[in-house]
Amino acid sequence: MLNQKLLISSFLLFIGIGPIVTPHLCSGQASAKTSIPSLEKKGQVTQLIVDGKPWLILAGELHNSTPSSPDYMRPIWKKLTDMNLNTVIGTVSWELIEPAEGHFDFATVDAEISEARKHGLKLVLIWFGTWKSTAGSYAPMWVKTDPKRFPMVQTRSGHQKMPFGVSFEGISVFGENIVAADSKAFRALMHHLRMTDADHTVLMMQVDNEPGMFGDNRDRSALAEVAWSRPVPRELLNYMAEHKAGLTPALTKVWGDRGFKTEGTWEEVFGTAPASGEAFMAWHYARAIESITEAGKAELPLPMYTNGWLGPVANMIEPGQYPSGGPVAGMLDVWRAAAPKVDFFSPNVYSPDFQGVCAQYDRPGNPLFIPETYSSAPNLLWAVGKHAVLGYSPFGIDGVSDDSLGLAYNVVGALAPLILKYQPQGKVMAVIQGNDASVREFEDATGLSLKFGDVRSVMAPPNADAHKKEEKKDSPADEAPAFGAPKKDTRGFALVIRTGPNELVVAGSGVVILSSKARLGTIDEVLIEKGKQLPGRRMNGDETFSGNLFTLDANQLEVRKVATYMLP
Repeated sequence: MLNQKLLISSFLLFIGIGPIVTPHLCSGQASAKTSIPSLEKKGQVTQLIVDGKPWLILAGELHNSTPSSPDYMRPIWKKLTDMNLNTVIGTVSWELIEPAEGHFDFATVDAEISEARKHGLKLVLIWFGTWKSTAGSYAPMWVKTDPKRFPMVQTRSGHQKMPFGVSFEGISVFGENIVAADSKAFRALMHHLRMTDADHTVLMMQVDNEPGMFGDNRDRSALAEVAWSRPVPRELLNYMAEHKAGLTPALTKVWGDRGFKTEGTWEEVFGTAPASGEAFMAWHYARAIESITEAGKAELPLPMYTNGWLGPVANMIEPGQYPSGGPVAGMLDVWRAAAPKVDFFSPNVYSPDFQGVCAQYDRPGNPLFIPETYSSAPNLLWAVGKHAVLGYSPFGIDGVSDDSLGLAYNVVGALAPLILKYQPQGKVMAVIQGNDASVREFEDATGLSLKFGDVRSVMAPPNADAHKKEEKKDSPADEAPAFGAPKKDTRGFALVIRTGPNELVVAGSGVVILSSKARLGTIDEVLIEKGKQLPGRRMNGDETFSGNLFTLDANQLEVRKVATYMLP
């Protein structure tokens, strides 16, 4: 029956209803359809709903080319399950699925889905279409070799140049043919998923990757110059007027510098500063991504997002030094106005200021998702506890050898039902060393005190070690390079879930919890094995200084269930 449906569908597509699709059925395909994954607002948080229940994505993103070979990928799957992932972020390459225009081959996609399903994993798929870190490297050869049909970006110097000095040709967003071709291919992919992934192993789609342009703040090609001379679209002007009080500072400044005009050309409304070219490019990249997203959702309306290379950051201050026009924090309002069908915009966080980036992207209407970052258990629990993150995913997971990440995923996965239950009620929070505000928030909410370190340091007499130079713990804030491997993250941290008026669950490392206004009644150790919670010891006596405090070891990630009481 399914083969017959596919044949009928392909015929309808052939006669003009959509793109031609050559199906490759996934092995182990589910016999009955399940509900499509969706985003649902609950209280002040947004959650991903999978099969009717909230789902917290504990993922890793594969290196870009890893999924292109099922044989290369085969031994990697077990490593991913051993690291306690529940989701893998993989890639779909346009050049592989449409090697000749109009002829589709989904064999690599089917292998990825089949193996993920076999290993009990979900997938988020990245559509490597026209833009991958601004370049057109994943476009098919029939696109790359036809610059007349698919024109290239032009900068003042002629070529795009990445921060490390590599020059390359980028496909211009102003060519209508490229948006149409990309949209057609993406729709074909989503049609194929609709027909073959009945149990929705694929949870979400990333539409293109780090769009924008290097080497200049705006495209200088002939088509781009025509667009620059046109009036600013009414949709953008209306959006800015309606949201004027809450616009990002970057957009407020570039618009305000010209007197908050409500009509005119791009230069008349935004001027000629680098940020004006960035706003111009942001609108056009976002409109292109919107068209591609709309085409895909017409076939299968999975949650869809696009991601951004951060900027401005150290050594990349001006648009063009970082990708101009991408969904950076300062241009999120332009992207939201231009691409309402894109569900959210995500940061690739290779910045020492993880907390600051999270705060910039966690905005009303834009739930936080971290599709690329370094491996850091403290950052993971911060994103979960402070920002109700949809998911967290270190990049290059097939090359990561960080045992602490697997341990953290084991613990967070076991606590996920509690986390997702209490998030909408505002009863999940995080503390992290170096952020005093998070500690104050914890103490106000619980009536307990929190110190970083171990019992010996916390219980030492005042000024006992004043003659010693304070040792500073390593943290990502001490890392200078924007690229490259970070130091091991040894900050103290904790995730706190208030499960009742006098009850809480605490997971963390390198912290000591002391009684202050509230008293510690019972402290139960929670053991985590294979993602399951098991009862451990009732902690008392020497382990808790007779019920006055408890420690979460700095060399482990430990979990405690605590009941408190107040003295009369």
